[in-house]
Amino acid sequence: MRINTLDDLLRAVKDRPHKRLVVAWANDAHTLEAVNAAVEAGLVEAILVGDEAVMTKVLQELKLPKERFRMVHSPTATEAADKAVAMIRFGEADLLMKGLLSTELYMKAILNKEQGLLEPGAILSHVTVMEHPGHPKLLIAGDVAVIPEPEFKEKVAILGYLVKTAKALGIETPKVAVLAASEQVQPKMRASAEAALLSKMADRGQIKGALVDGPMALDGAIDPESARIKGMGGLVAGYADCLLFPNLEAGNTFYKAGTKLGGAEIAAVVAGARVPCVLSSRGDSTKTKLSSIALAALLA
Repeated sequence: MRINTLDDLLRAVKDRPHKRLVVAWANDAHTLEAVNAAVEAGLVEAILVGDEAVMTKVLQELKLPKERFRMVHSPTATEAADKAVAMIRFGEADLLMKGLLSTELYMKAILNKEQGLLEPGAILSHVTVMEHPGHPKLLIAGDVAVIPEPEFKEKVAILGYLVKTAKALGIETPKVAVLAASEQVQPKMRASAEAALLSKMADRGQIKGALVDGPMALDGAIDPESARIKGMGGLVAGYADCLLFPNLEAGNTFYKAGTKLGGAEIAAVVAGARVPCVLSSRGDSTKTKLSSIALAALLA
């Protein structure tokens, strides 16, 4: 069944066996409210790693039952991140989430060569599912947060994560638009040339399970009328499910314009590690955090 909205995502995950979410340094109200909402909604079981006295105090202030969670005491943020990652490695949890600790500490624990969650040769990337009030379906975008200037092999990996996410959302054959400034192939522009290469690789079966086309400008990728006016053919133009951005600046601008100006709601995970990892910030809405936990559970 195709998942068409973030509310559909929450309902789909609720009906599945619960995954175990471990939260690194769960010492703040923002994190605990979101995790409690996920447990209350029947999405996950939760393990809180942090200063037990602080977590207990915050839960009391929020009037949330301590017994709803399993608590693991850790006196520092660094130790909490390492302990949460170790619980994933030893099979005690299925999903990882960032709490109050810095993104740098969180990513350092995931990327640790000896004790982390990255297999040799794996590439970490950020996948965002966006529900925009002005668009008829979910859009799956990458990378908007992790890889600044993806090399070609990294774009292949990002494309793979977009397709995997789309399939998890029930899209049998995802349509992927590889974005650039124009739909005209311009060899001197790296984004344009690499988009054409990815498209040709898909035509030849080197990329499977998706329809891939590029280069495409954003309007021609998602708006059928723009695609028609521009004379863009093919099955992807105007109807893309997935958007592969040329670099982080372009992707991040799209993401923030959509959320801050366009009223879009999102769910997002870091892909490429042994398990999906939720990288939330204090500025994220409760719905964003809840939807991101649901997306991670769906992908686990």
